[in-house]
Amino acid sequence: MNSGAGESSRALRLLSVVIPARDEEGCIASTVEHLYVELRLQEVPHEIVVVDDGSCDATWSILQSLRQRVPTLRPVQNPSPHGFGRAVSRGFDHMMGDAVVLMMADESDDCRDVVRYWKKLNEGYDCVFGSRFVRGGGVIDYPKLKLLLNRLANYFLKVLFRISLNDTTNAFKAYRKEVIDGCRPLIAPHFNITIEIPLKAIVRGYSWTTIPITWRNRRTGTAKLKLKEMGSRYLFICFYVWLEKYFSRGDYRRSDT
Repeated sequence: MNSGAGESSRALRLLSVVIPARDEEGCIASTVEHLYVELRLQEVPHEIVVVDDGSCDATWSILQSLRQRVPTLRPVQNPSPHGFGRAVSRGFDHMMGDAVVLMMADESDDCRDVVRYWKKLNEGYDCVFGSRFVRGGGVIDYPKLKLLLNRLANYFLKVLFRISLNDTTNAFKAYRKEVIDGCRPLIAPHFNITIEIPLKAIVRGYSWTTIPITWRNRRTGTAKLKLKEMGSRYLFICFYVWLEKYFSRGDYRRSDT
């Protein structure tokens, strides 16, 4: 079951949206602009931290020009070695907010869900996890093989950790800053960071809830996640956190004292 909202959680003042980007010249401008418009219309105090993870195309120059139209944009470069997880950690290091949403650069995530994350965090939860596979959620144009592997992987995590969350592998989630700090050090250098953070947060006792979200397959560029390269990396992080859950005797659990 989901952990209830913390009664003592303080009101939030600034949302950071961290967006790792590598060779996303075809979509990064629209992703940032649409996000900015939605957050401004909904009066969400925010910053948009886009981390250029060693792009070989025009992504960085596009981000520089975007700053004139999007005053809340803060582009950051991630020096070598590169990797999705390293770019995410770089974004966390540079964010100014007391809450963060991790979002993909390809517009697969819905900007309206970012606002819903912010509102839910402000109810007092430490974490808000989106699921595409609950009532009200959905996917558009999800490749069949990738969908099958996704459901198998998430069922495995659900059983292994005895949790109700059924979309752990999805990167698009929201956290209070103290959760990110409490889950450090983050050791996953690649897409396996998408399970490291939520599993650590759950194991370490942070409160969380789930909301339905929607996902649309990218319309430009190429996917950066290579399934054949990620199996062993996901398993490593999975068992790393599982060992903490059952053998650390609560050494890393959240303390309210």
